[in-house]
Amino acid sequence: MTDQTINADPGHNAAIPAEAVQEWDNEHFVHPWESIGTADADRTIAARAEGIYLYDPDGKKYIDGPGGMWCVQIGYGRREMADAIAEQTMRLPYTSPWAFAAEPSALLAKRIAEMAPGDLNSVFFTTGGSSAVDSAIRFVQFYNNMKGRPEKKIVIGREKGYHGSTYLAASVTGKERTKSRLDFEDRLVRLIGNVNPYVRPEGMSVEDWCDAKVNELEQAILDAGPENVGAFIAEPVLASGGVIVPPPGYHKRTLEVCRKYDVLYISDEVVTGFGRLGHWFASEDVFGITPDIITCAKGLTSGYLPMGAMILSDRLWNDISADDREHIMFSNGYTYSGHPVCAAAALKNIEIFEREGILEHVREITPHFQERLNALGRHEIIGDTRGVGLIGCVEGVAAPGTPESKRLAIDTEFGARVDEKCEDMGLIVRPLINQCVFSPPLIITLDEVDQMFDILETAVQQVQDEML
Repeated sequence: MTDQTINADPGHNAAIPAEAVQEWDNEHFVHPWESIGTADADRTIAARAEGIYLYDPDGKKYIDGPGGMWCVQIGYGRREMADAIAEQTMRLPYTSPWAFAAEPSALLAKRIAEMAPGDLNSVFFTTGGSSAVDSAIRFVQFYNNMKGRPEKKIVIGREKGYHGSTYLAASVTGKERTKSRLDFEDRLVRLIGNVNPYVRPEGMSVEDWCDAKVNELEQAILDAGPENVGAFIAEPVLASGGVIVPPPGYHKRTLEVCRKYDVLYISDEVVTGFGRLGHWFASEDVFGITPDIITCAKGLTSGYLPMGAMILSDRLWNDISADDREHIMFSNGYTYSGHPVCAAAALKNIEIFEREGILEHVREITPHFQERLNALGRHEIIGDTRGVGLIGCVEGVAAPGTPESKRLAIDTEFGARVDEKCEDMGLIVRPLINQCVFSPPLIITLDEVDQMFDILETAVQQVQDEML
């Protein structure tokens, strides 16, 4: 890295050398999922961004394969987003959601209700995806308390599912590494198995696998007792778990099981909402279900500001509302619920989506994106390619007969090696042990899709030459 400076220090109005930024990051910034080892991470510094690209302090350009963290839908450097944020900051930067209404948050709630499926018309704003999921689980508890069913509190989640890092959201998460050395609310959670068709037993059809997974949910409800199970929480696509797309028909059938036993269905659309699959929400338009609750975040503001939401169905709200309950409140909330500046950013984000036809664009380029993704399966080291919309995963595997030492290396190092080689060539991907996942900004063009997969294919071939 050169001694190039990358920004100005607001306190001293002086340029800061890139080396100092990296040093301060190593010494003082505890990143999410940070290792407690003594080695410095020396992360690549993101100095600026534009479109689908990030730039380091030396000006090297990288395609942002993960789209930030599954969230930079409209791309970087949108001047009109900055203007909308600045204008709202000067007009009304904050107001207490306990005491006042504000135009941006009221309008945003109305727009989200219009976009959401079925009768999901009540919007509770949060600070992000984790707090949206926590709020949804707390509402399930509140709902059943109001219904006189205080024992109906167990939430069923899935292996490989990811729902956040706050206490309740992390408790219903099924990613193995998330469960490492931290405490969780085990009394209220049951986890069922991996729904990934790729791991089904040899000789089993996808249809039989779907039957088994649906039956597993029903059996989990029966084992816990339907009178004790409050909700089932499911991502339409298990994103952080490795872009796992459940078998066809799974979503509809699991919703039917939930209805059979009066179990609420929470669809966690933090990743799949706001265009990732070519629709505002994937639950109904892609998978044909109308859940009881939807959680969303990330693409709601395209990552420009932090914001999330829990969207409730009228059926639930009306079921516990009554004139004689006016004094009873859902006492859950945040200082920054419906923050007016974040709401203004979300409204501008939605305006850009509509004006530029981004949902239509995603649906138009998805076939080519998925074709290039699936073509990577011809490499011997690739065991599976999977995805839907503009989200994908490649999973490394050792071929039969591979020596144990090489098999172990592929199982633990494949993702990191592909990531390192991609970064050298100007592409960021997200490594997950033996997998790499990607979800680029939705504005990506066909030519840029090809650039991304050309780099990824070269990296996979290089890693294969090294490891097999």
